[in-house]
Amino acid sequence: MIKIPLSEFKERINKLRAHMAKQNIDAMFVYGDEYRKENLRYVSNFWPIFERGALLFGKDSEPILLCAPEGEQVAREMSVWEDVRLVPDFLCVTVPDEIEYPHAKYTSFKKLSAEMGNIKKLGIIGMDAMSESLLKTLREAFGCEIVDANSIIFELRAKKSANEVLCLREAARIAEVGYRAMMEADVISKTELYAAGIAEGAARQAGAESIIFTVFGSGERSAKIIGRPTTKIIEDGDMIMCAMAVQYEGYVATYEIPYAVGNYSAETKRVIDVLIGASAAGYPYLKAGLPMNQFVKAVRDYFRKEGLEEYDIYPPLHGSGCAEAESPYPNENTEAVFEAGMTVNTDISLFGLAGGSNRVEEGFVITETGAETLFPYMRSYYENHKYN
Repeated sequence: MIKIPLSEFKERINKLRAHMAKQNIDAMFVYGDEYRKENLRYVSNFWPIFERGALLFGKDSEPILLCAPEGEQVAREMSVWEDVRLVPDFLCVTVPDEIEYPHAKYTSFKKLSAEMGNIKKLGIIGMDAMSESLLKTLREAFGCEIVDANSIIFELRAKKSANEVLCLREAARIAEVGYRAMMEADVISKTELYAAGIAEGAARQAGAESIIFTVFGSGERSAKIIGRPTTKIIEDGDMIMCAMAVQYEGYVATYEIPYAVGNYSAETKRVIDVLIGASAAGYPYLKAGLPMNQFVKAVRDYFRKEGLEEYDIYPPLHGSGCAEAESPYPNENTEAVFEAGMTVNTDISLFGLAGGSNRVEEGFVITETGAETLFPYMRSYYENHKYN
């Protein structure tokens, strides 16, 4: 089975400890919940449901996974770390009531602080994702200097290991199975929900851990940018704007091919042609050692040449991995260069045209010689498309 081995999780903790030593951080607290799962999953493999979670470890002490009672068994099933403890502060996030769990054996942040001993500086990863009340509780319990340590893990997550790339490739394979099932189905006169369901169902059957989202819009609704599928009926000639993010073992691949159904107009065809043409224009600049802004400029110059720059509403590239969108998120002023081992996702879009709106989303692994697609069918589709 394709997955991240325990040895790699241990390596990640050791790398975090090396950064802790440089910044005189005595202990690290990595927060996560059902929505902001990426950092906690990266260090523990745990993904909470309803509740919250964290991984706490010191410069020398072994990691302790913290969770809430309802998710304890899932935490023990998923976590690569054996020490799992319950804290009442991580109960269900959506209700104000104090939920009673009569059999729960709780610890507390104050007890954990005392157990770890002499913590003068606590680093928190995920501070931006936690509530103010939780942060206040941590400050009171640990009684030490607390620093935002997000930048440390963002640096570690930027370049992917061979195992991470394998997980992304598997997520991409599953996404292609689902998306192709939808593209090959007759969805005219069906609802957007029905069409999205074809893609999601096929992806689940192919091994998707989760469908993180399905963005969908047909016809005039294609201009919604990140709209959800609705009961709108898909009509002959409609543009289909659908982006599906598939998760496998914590890694997310997002798939989007701009296409239309039935007898579509010349205006719709032009939108599709220009998007695929812009993708081709940018592709040569996805290479280790090249400034990221060269890719952005190549895509936007193509839109300018076509007189469509006013419909280009955000930068055409972002990182990918444990979250659907990660750093880097370059623009035309970004001087940072691509590095081998980075994984990125194109997000080349045009919204608001009379012929419809859409975007190209394709995942790549950056190499010394260029970029390797995560989506072989999509790459073939684009390269064979007649857009000139």
